[in-house]
Amino acid sequence: MVTIYDVPADALIEAVAARLEDRIDEPEWVEFAKSGAGKELPPEQEDFWYVRSASLLRKVAQNEPIGIERLATEYGSKKRGSNRYIVRPGEHEGGSRKLIRTSLQVLEDEGLVTTAAGEGRRISDDGEAFLTEVATEVFEDLDRPELERYA
Repeated sequence: MVTIYDVPADALIEAVAARLEDRIDEPEWVEFAKSGAGKELPPEQEDFWYVRSASLLRKVAQNEPIGIERLATEYGSKKRGSNRYIVRPGEHEGGSRKLIRTSLQVLEDEGLVTTAAGEGRRISDDGEAFLTEVATEVFEDLDRPELERYA
């Protein structure tokens, strides 16, 4: 049985994002929101919401139970001032908590994630089955010799 650990993360996230486009809706404000305090502009990707939701689903499955604060730390970046004036060393800034929270709420409404009281978010049984199914398809489509040992 193929799991999320048996396929490359980028290929899995791409495939999950394509599947999530049919299942969840993107909020109107996403195209105007920055992805964190360390960013100057919003993301330029057309499918940013679905890619971030897929990435969050994978992170929750790997690190469950996990909370918003820890996820914001993982999706953060260095804040170094504006692009023109870098006058001091950069400091780590967290990712957008609203973006993460809203995405997790949408995934929870879809039944892929559950809330563990006082602990954070966990992957549901449906979410685990969904990720395993997508990972199996990705694994079958991969033509990489270094992954043959998993077959």
